[in-house]
Amino acid sequence: MTATFQKHTLNFKRPSGTSRGIMNTKDTYFLIIKSEDSFGVGECGLLRGLSIDDRTDYEDELKGVCENIELGLSEENLYEALQEFPSIQFGLETAFKSLISKTSFELFPSKFTHGEEAIPINGLVWMGDKAFMKEQISEKLKQGFTCIKMKIGAIDFKTEIELLKSIRKEFSQHEVELRVDANGAFLPKEALEKLKVLSDLQLHSIEQPIKHGQWQDMARLCEETPLPIALDEELIGIFSETEKIELLNTIKPQFIILKPSLIGGFHGSDSWINLAEKYNIGWWITSALESNVGLSAISQYTFTKNSKLPQGLGTGSLYTNNFISPLEVSNGTLNYNPSRTWDFNIEAIN
Repeated sequence: MTATFQKHTLNFKRPSGTSRGIMNTKDTYFLIIKSEDSFGVGECGLLRGLSIDDRTDYEDELKGVCENIELGLSEENLYEALQEFPSIQFGLETAFKSLISKTSFELFPSKFTHGEEAIPINGLVWMGDKAFMKEQISEKLKQGFTCIKMKIGAIDFKTEIELLKSIRKEFSQHEVELRVDANGAFLPKEALEKLKVLSDLQLHSIEQPIKHGQWQDMARLCEETPLPIALDEELIGIFSETEKIELLNTIKPQFIILKPSLIGGFHGSDSWINLAEKYNIGWWITSALESNVGLSAISQYTFTKNSKLPQGLGTGSLYTNNFISPLEVSNGTLNYNPSRTWDFNIEAIN
């Protein structure tokens, strides 16, 4: 068994904005394992400026993984040694699942991968000027989405409220579920007042209203908020079960959001889900701007968790140079069309 890795730069069709800035490209890495006549591929979905493993020694760590791939995923294995590199953990888990899969890409066989059931997802509205955001909202509604997630915090708050009000004038909370994601844009001293304004619009939730790492401020918000709060970036860099329990018991959020590439793959996600359910905290899963390789793996895993909430898995169409896959978005759901074949050429990755 041998392993190699390849870097691949994904190009956005149009610049995508969050409160942390504008993205035009995204670097990702593919871990490729070969054994006799089969191969496995996993995506190490690094997210610059956000992933805890966005480090200068990232490629050196990948080289070490490839040199020691025979250790596999058994006890005292590569996975445990990679605690500080959750995106590589995700890529490693996925690559080994891919290696033993009959098709290299059907990792969790289910009614989803057989094309019999779909996953409800939110339509994502990126930050931009008012006209651009309004255009995206109209497009998502036309596409049949009944759950829309809007990123806020980059333009002025009043304009964002106007955009949300424009949706509510046409659609009640029973017709369209609205979520907002502040990506930590609010200051602690102003956050509660802004949450009160947002709550008047019958929103489902707000993700990460203030920057992560401010546990006491976030705990106060979660206690006093009129609007359910979902932790997102707050989970990044929390590795041990003891730390996870301390975070959940301190902040007591209404929801947590799981990005497998940022929290240790499937094993890390399972750990958070088990704790969330123990403490009666809601959860859902989202992608972290992976290519269709990582998105497919996350989607298949997500389906096995039987969540009834819309998931954040609608990012496959963002890039000009993504890989053709069986994933299709239709009427606000993510579908896996088994009649569509993958176009993933290892040699062609650059």
